[in-house]
Amino acid sequence: MPTPDHDELTDPPRRKAPAKRQFASTILLLEAFLVLFATLVAFGLRVADPALVWAAGGVLMVVLVVLSRLVGQPGSYVAGSVVQLVVLAGALVIPQMIILGIVFCAMWVAALRLGGRIDRERAAWDAAHGVRPDPRV
Repeated sequence: MPTPDHDELTDPPRRKAPAKRQFASTILLLEAFLVLFATLVAFGLRVADPALVWAAGGVLMVVLVVLSRLVGQPGSYVAGSVVQLVVLAGALVIPQMIILGIVFCAMWVAALRLGGRIDRERAAWDAAHGVRPDPRV
């Protein structure tokens, strides 16, 4: 039950976090798990020295996790796109990675395009209905 000083019906709706940022962050985090499993496969197949396999996989996982938290900052979408190419290059070591790399690249492009479209539509709706931007977002 709303308190006298807070009524959900009279409070203006609050703007949501940008969809593009949420989608891109999720894709990068999921891709970090993909790299973990690809690293395990590369280790099991002994494609290179184990220390090299774990170092390369570990660095890429850390980069993906850090980028997932930095999405929305200047240059973060470009950096995310570059990392997509690095994951695709994993097919040079594990040929089956080409399929997963293409799937994640497609999801990355979809996240950027659809997320941007959702954000533009939300902004238009907010402007038409007098919703002020939330400074915390």
